Amino acid sequence: MSDTEAPAVAPTGPASHTQPRAEMTGWAGWVIFAGVLLILIGAFHACEGLVAIFDPGYYAVTENGLAIEIDYTGWGWVHLILSLLLIGAGAGLIAGQMWARVVGVVLASFGALVNLAFLAAYPIWSTMLIALDVLVIYAIVVHGRELKSRR
Repeated sequence: MSDTEAPAVAPTGPASHTQPRAEMTGWAGWVIFAGVLLILIGAFHACEGLVAIFDPGYYAVTENGLAIEIDYTGWGWVHLILSLLLIGAGAGLIAGQMWARVVGVVLASFGALVNLAFLAAYPIWSTMLIALDVLVIYAIVVHGRELKSRR
């Protein structure tokens, strides 16, 4: 070592004990996408719930034709409550909250089951919502950790 070179010294202090932050990759966009989709699915559930409450004659079958026999007013309230929870989970997911990942997967799974039971009443709409729920579950489960490094 020459006289002009400084000796290599390991960093000390509080900064040396922190763990390096994980790099956020482009896959984090999938989680943001899942959060936006949860909000959008929540809005769709709200529309479906309001129609079920205020215009039960709109659907293709009567309550007896559903997989689970319940009146449309009951289904409407299930959809409205689910919509509020989905919108909240979507906002939490966009903010990078861990609880929102867990709640998002649980609610998307429940939403898919609710729409499966509602399939006879409105087949195309229910099929679309099931597909979106599956896409949200994929994005959260596979890429959910990506937003953790953003916080």
